Amino acid sequence: MSKITVIGTGYVGLVSGTCFAEIGNQVVCCDIDNSKIKKLNNGVIPIYEPGLEEMVRRNKEAGRLTFTTDIPSAIQDAEIIYIAVGTPMTITGEADLRYVIGVAESIGEHLNSYKVIVNKSTVPVGTGRMVQRLIRENLRDSSIVFDVVSNPEFLREGSALSDCMNMERAVIGATSDKAAQIIADLHEPFDTDLLITDLESAEMIKYASNCFLATKISYINAIANVCERVGADVTSVAKGMGMDSRIGSRFLQAGIGYGGSCFPKDTHALAYIADSVGYNFRLLKSVIAANDAQKLVVVNKLEQVLGDLKGRTIAILGLAFKPNTDDMRDAPSLQIIPALLRQGASLKCYDPIALSEARVHFGDRVLYTEDVEECLLNADAAVILTEWDQVKLLDLAKAKQLMSAPIIVDGRNCFSLELMRESGFIYHSIGRPVVTVEDN
Repeated sequence: MSKITVIGTGYVGLVSGTCFAEIGNQVVCCDIDNSKIKKLNNGVIPIYEPGLEEMVRRNKEAGRLTFTTDIPSAIQDAEIIYIAVGTPMTITGEADLRYVIGVAESIGEHLNSYKVIVNKSTVPVGTGRMVQRLIRENLRDSSIVFDVVSNPEFLREGSALSDCMNMERAVIGATSDKAAQIIADLHEPFDTDLLITDLESAEMIKYASNCFLATKISYINAIANVCERVGADVTSVAKGMGMDSRIGSRFLQAGIGYGGSCFPKDTHALAYIADSVGYNFRLLKSVIAANDAQKLVVVNKLEQVLGDLKGRTIAILGLAFKPNTDDMRDAPSLQIIPALLRQGASLKCYDPIALSEARVHFGDRVLYTEDVEECLLNADAAVILTEWDQVKLLDLAKAKQLMSAPIIVDGRNCFSLELMRESGFIYHSIGRPVVTVEDN
């Protein structure tokens, strides 16, 4: 059992800390936000992640997981300290490291014995060395020895607990063999593949991985746009591509682009890193531009089928960037809804989880509904932005009765063309032939 302190109780810190407690470690999660810590101590989870509330409660009751704002004590009592604070994107595209810097300085001020300090936050290459320097500069006792490790996270929102408890690999970049072994031992209960490397390589692995996946998404979306113009079906194309073991089938689902807390931020950050060292990463910049444009294809499709959108009532099905999360960071809805409002459309919005977050972004400019059928009532068309089960399992016959016109623009390819044809819908999806009135 290790004594672990996790500084930062956001998505990564809370999930990682809870999973470390689940495998038997003594974990203290700390934050400067007193209201957040108070909520956590009262059993209120500040993020939506399936299964997290139950796992937090179980480990709190077992005495393995505690929450505090007393960061100095948490630093001094720990053997391993994880830095899991936010690194939001700045206006220039680079990662904002102010919180990492603040934590590193605080660790230096309160370090009282040998500890391993681990960067869990997604940080630019060179951050580990910066953290090492800042801790050393702030030590009150210069004889204290410590090590720094980069141990990037690879969690997917909506399945983060499963990803952590059944992780495919753990990347460990360390300043010493001793530190690498300590973090390797920490991961032994996860029974995962380990890669032990240097700090800089570990930091780059995180960015390189996410940016490759983002590239794969933008590529299949571009193929989908070509498929529409030549009469091909992108679902068949993607299936054929995925049968090639060199390519694989994952991240080949055509749609309206990626969003969330990782891919947008990480693609911009790596492009900035490349620029800062004199390399013009044209490929990655094209991925970013293609993703931005892809989000608005559903608006163009609505215009094709409805013409002028002014005064039209549009049902928006899904607001979060993906299912099983309330996260709306860089969600396609954040671009699509304002675009529709600018054209004078009246919007009714449905999401089973993200309505509270949506109100922060859209205020009273749209109508919010907690029931998918209520959202569809008297709508001139529906637009699917998130592939929630409540949407994919929609009673199409009932939906057709509720709507003013049986028109669906599907940004996530939730339904088969055959089903929509049989159900009597005019159906526009991504990279597939249009189902028209004549087809019904």
